[in-house]
Amino acid sequence: MFGNPSYPTYQVFLSAVIAAAIVLVVMPFFIKMMKHEGIGQQVRADGPQRHLVKQGTPTMGGVVILLAVLVTCFIQATWTTDLILAVLATFLTGSLGLLDDIESVAHRRSLGLTPSQKMAGLILISVAFCVVAVNYCRVSPRVEFPGGAVLDLGVLTSTVVVGGATLRLPWLYMLFVFLLMAGLSNAVNLTDGLDGLAGGCTLVVMLIMSMVAFSYNEKNLAIFAAAISGALVGFLWYNCYPASIFMGDTGSLALGAAFAALAVLTKTEICSLVMGGLFIVEALSVIIQVVSFKTTGKRVFLMAPIHHHFEKKGWSETKVVIRSWIVSAAFAVLGFALYFQLR
Repeated sequence: MFGNPSYPTYQVFLSAVIAAAIVLVVMPFFIKMMKHEGIGQQVRADGPQRHLVKQGTPTMGGVVILLAVLVTCFIQATWTTDLILAVLATFLTGSLGLLDDIESVAHRRSLGLTPSQKMAGLILISVAFCVVAVNYCRVSPRVEFPGGAVLDLGVLTSTVVVGGATLRLPWLYMLFVFLLMAGLSNAVNLTDGLDGLAGGCTLVVMLIMSMVAFSYNEKNLAIFAAAISGALVGFLWYNCYPASIFMGDTGSLALGAAFAALAVLTKTEICSLVMGGLFIVEALSVIIQVVSFKTTGKRVFLMAPIHHHFEKKGWSETKVVIRSWIVSAAFAVLGFALYFQLR
């Protein structure tokens, strides 16, 4: 482990630097390999016309992000049960995204796995994550709200014996964790539509989650979150407009799962929804658009997700991205302030 354990804040900061350095060094080789193999992004046919030039841009950059996070955790962190669980949830969801990216590239279309296939994978991952978190990480099946209100989702709990181990299955909390993990994974995925958009917004949120984990006395989770932030700094060097690489579903689904895992393990589920407010807005814009069109035949937005709406209004891609970063930072700071109402 680099850094003096007597200075844990230094270790957390150094983790971000190490992850950023790994991505900055490895990514050029990854981009060259993707170009050599002809593996590129498939752009939506019904998307903004200006995006057609992005067709064929190397994708699956999330592989390098996840690699950097894993290596950094091996170097800097102690592998506690909480950290192992967070990493597994992130990598399993990233693997689901990787399958989606491979399917998309193989069939030369912007859609990969079917929604039902993605949902089945997310159900398995989130349920397994919740069961382990409750039984082995001392996570309470209660949801805490800023101000002191508590919602007990452990009222419907079954007990089963598996291989000699007694497991508690809090059904309502399992449903809640699934909605949180699946919701945030898909929300980050929907946000990943412009160069640097999802990466920059997640970078800000993960910086805040690192501070939350640190104040929660979970240094190893803080290192994990900081490593993600650092990896995204390195990634944005190549993903900023005009992007040389996209993270793909490999990255976006994994980042959403990491966010949800950190929220559950630090008991900040509600605050996380505020911190990730930009992602929630992006997801809601799609839901509103679909519901409105199916019920009235009219569209609320010029195009969904909402970042494309602003493009259609004439904003440049860079303006949309930078303003989204600002909004994301505002949501993250607000969520962090609300977090202290739980302490």
